[in-house]
Amino acid sequence: MSLDAYYTLGRSGLRVSRLALGTMTFGDNWGWGAAEDTARAMFDRYLAAGGNFFDTADLYTEGASEELLGKFVADSGSRDRAVISTKFSYNAQPGNPNAGGNGRKNILRAVEGSLRRLRTDYIDLYILHTWDRLTPAEEVVRTLDDLVRAGKIRYAGLSDVPAWYASRAQTYAEAHALTPLVNLQLEYSLIERHIEHEFVPMAGELGIGITAWSPMGMGLLSGKYKPSEAGGAGDGRLAKISGTPGFDRFTERNWAIVAALEEVAGKIGRPMAQVALNWVATQPGIASVIIGATKLAQLDDNLSALSFEIPGELRARLDAASALEPSFPYWFFGDVQQSRIHGGVAVGSKPAGYAPPVYVPAQQQAGFKAD
Repeated sequence: MSLDAYYTLGRSGLRVSRLALGTMTFGDNWGWGAAEDTARAMFDRYLAAGGNFFDTADLYTEGASEELLGKFVADSGSRDRAVISTKFSYNAQPGNPNAGGNGRKNILRAVEGSLRRLRTDYIDLYILHTWDRLTPAEEVVRTLDDLVRAGKIRYAGLSDVPAWYASRAQTYAEAHALTPLVNLQLEYSLIERHIEHEFVPMAGELGIGITAWSPMGMGLLSGKYKPSEAGGAGDGRLAKISGTPGFDRFTERNWAIVAALEEVAGKIGRPMAQVALNWVATQPGIASVIIGATKLAQLDDNLSALSFEIPGELRARLDAASALEPSFPYWFFGDVQQSRIHGGVAVGSKPAGYAPPVYVPAQQQAGFKAD
């Protein structure tokens, strides 16, 4: 169980673990989650495994998530090692519209609160949590650039925004030599693959790394639900929210995906949760996958998700079970229509070996020294 491989986040020099520790479960203020002692044990275990990427938000557990993460980082003396990501957008002051949203006034207010709760004088990655449908992308980018220049944040990103908004923001930053966005945090799993239409190619083109949240479909892919054992909806947290717009997980399509996942996991001899995480982490465009847990045993299970490869034929089984229905205009971009554009001959961009990615394998430290 080791996380000693790191990817750079987008077109940046920031190295992050391929599995990020999501800390929305730090604190039980919402009636569920992990108490401080359990949260600390998970933090310590993740750090000991080589993990360095921590995800939180000012909203999570009424601020307790940031407070506990800040306390654990300070107590462990790991601030230089830790890459702390937190988010702004949501409002904790009813009746005050400027205590939420993505305008300059709220961003500058929110960052001070996060810095205080996290016990730090800078945030490694500061992320707009959700599009507010109002604030111009230019205002957001200018404000985030100001925070970088002031030394309060190191990098910036977006979460849960339309692709056109992210494109506009990044293009504006490039055109005006402002701090570029290096991260998009988006939902992605075997049961939620819609980012493949726009976000994945956009991120690759514009130098933005994607971090995936809810890689286990809010728990549907965790192994708790097994069709072979008549695993039904039950009465857990997922059952309580399923049916809410955007959160309906108990569908015929999703049960078919769960069945395929159980089949593949059985053939590999791995837990369903590990296979689901491995699939997401090894998809195109994904820089890191956010894992969350309420128990240490769950975290231990998740940390082993990258210690194996899914065989090609079994990966194809998962791909087929979870494939999206062709829709407009995306079916125009498939091989059949594209072949008509290119005259029926094979065409492409550069071959795979033209510009191979930079990857430095791990080295044994004992006796190792630079020239």
